[in-house]
Amino acid sequence: MSLVGNVADVARAPGVPGWRDMEAGAPRIARLGMARLNAAHVAMLGTLRRDGSPRISPIEPHVAAGNLLVGAMAWSAKAADLRRDPRYVLHTIVTGPDHGEGELKLDGAAVEADPATRAAAADAWWSAQTPQRAVVFVLAIERALFVEWDLNRGEMTVHRWSPRKGYDHRVRAYP
Repeated sequence: MSLVGNVADVARAPGVPGWRDMEAGAPRIARLGMARLNAAHVAMLGTLRRDGSPRISPIEPHVAAGNLLVGAMAWSAKAADLRRDPRYVLHTIVTGPDHGEGELKLDGAAVEADPATRAAAADAWWSAQTPQRAVVFVLAIERALFVEWDLNRGEMTVHRWSPRKGYDHRVRAYP
């Protein structure tokens, strides 16, 4: 599905939920994911270059007004990627092996935020920038995954959610 327009288009697009929908459908993923986003204040965003090859960039995600928002300098390759092809993947930062930090992984489509949605994250870096200098995207969430590590028990719990399949989780031995 290709999304163009503003955040209102996301709300009307069937099967393309946002952060608020994930909170309702998978509250554990939303709670754990929010904790990881708040702990690092940075995540990695994967986009697609014009030739289809992947690009990965650090971003500062913000959850405001029920939406997951990311900003980019308007002239950046990251912004150009998302304007051309809205598909993305997001992964929270992991600071080292065997730290036991959970991992939030999201994918979906990005759409440019309307002025009200952009302003909802008043503490975001882009709030001091004009729309000509910084563009803000709402990340629609088509799939969410959170990997929770229990190093003492040698287990990993994989939580999954999508609007089509709902929520499930599996516990596995690790490694």
